[in-house]
Amino acid sequence: MKVRVEPVTTSAELRRFVKFPLKLYKGCPYYVPNLYMDELTALDPDKNPMGRYSKSCKFLAYNEKGEVVGRVMAIINEIANRDWKHQEVRFGWMDFVDDKDVSKALMDAVIDFGRSNGMTSLAGPLGFTDFDNEGCVVEGFDDISSFMLKYNYPYYGEHFEAMGMEKINDWLEYRIYVPDAVPDKVSRAANLISERYGLHVVKVSKKQIKKQDYGRKIFDLINRTYCSLFDFTVMPDDVVDQYIKTYLGLLDLRYVTLVEDNEGKLIALAISMPSLAHAVQKGGGYIFPFGWYHLLKSMYFKHEDALELMLIAVDPEYQNRGVHAMLFNELIPNLIKGGFKYGESNAEMETNTKVQNIWNLYRKEFKRRRRVFGKQI
Repeated sequence: MKVRVEPVTTSAELRRFVKFPLKLYKGCPYYVPNLYMDELTALDPDKNPMGRYSKSCKFLAYNEKGEVVGRVMAIINEIANRDWKHQEVRFGWMDFVDDKDVSKALMDAVIDFGRSNGMTSLAGPLGFTDFDNEGCVVEGFDDISSFMLKYNYPYYGEHFEAMGMEKINDWLEYRIYVPDAVPDKVSRAANLISERYGLHVVKVSKKQIKKQDYGRKIFDLINRTYCSLFDFTVMPDDVVDQYIKTYLGLLDLRYVTLVEDNEGKLIALAISMPSLAHAVQKGGGYIFPFGWYHLLKSMYFKHEDALELMLIAVDPEYQNRGVHAMLFNELIPNLIKGGFKYGESNAEMETNTKVQNIWNLYRKEFKRRRRVFGKQI
């Protein structure tokens, strides 16, 4: 296919960029779109505070008829490059028809952007931070994606390999079934850990989160916990403020559990939410005119069987001490009461055995593998 790749420079082109996957995945039962307005904000460097810490450029690929056949974003994350001591250009938000001329033309644009800014390596799919879409699905194509993690067609990985790219990092996803009761081993461990280290479970309201600045405490813990994991971006205060604004309204605090020490320091957290996958599918990624109805219904009135286990974090000082037992000793009864049948894990690094060992206490199924590809440029 004859392909023309152009940078996105106008608001009309940005809307075309955001809407392209809706056309590409039309009729695919496993694809869950991003929320349209959230995407516009994330992709606008004037609205996304990570724009102050990154260089980026969006590209669209057109065929001979002028139709959009692919998209990609090139990102130079200056925080991650500094902390990880590499000169890396990331590619993200990459979608394309099954034509290697299209995928190569898009990747060539990313590489040219990287080289022109002094970069020496390429990696992706990655976003500005770990809260953006990451990884290409390479295993587990016959199940619906979660709201937070995105699906892609099987041919994506084949295209990346054809361009000489290799595996850099893999994440795994699991389906964990809610037990009929808290396992005795978990409840005993929770009580023991609480007494031994002077820890206690905290439940907060949205008013308390704002008044007592729990949002910042949560993200401080996330930064401490994940800073040593693959290509993690330690988030500055203004980025944290944006994420608090974006995600706080989505949370049902019955399914958020915090653990503090006797001095009020946040030690551990588990953040989960009723799955919004089918609700977002029904709304096509739009809140208006009717998407809000499906979202509110799924969040507060008639939720799905699935819960999304968005995040588990334990302060490095308390890791390997069984603190996670306190989180699940409090969370599981709420899941049983809520009628949830299973939880969908977030993407977990295949080498992160600390998290994966937690799931060995419960009935689980492997769901999906996603990969970051890369090469020198």
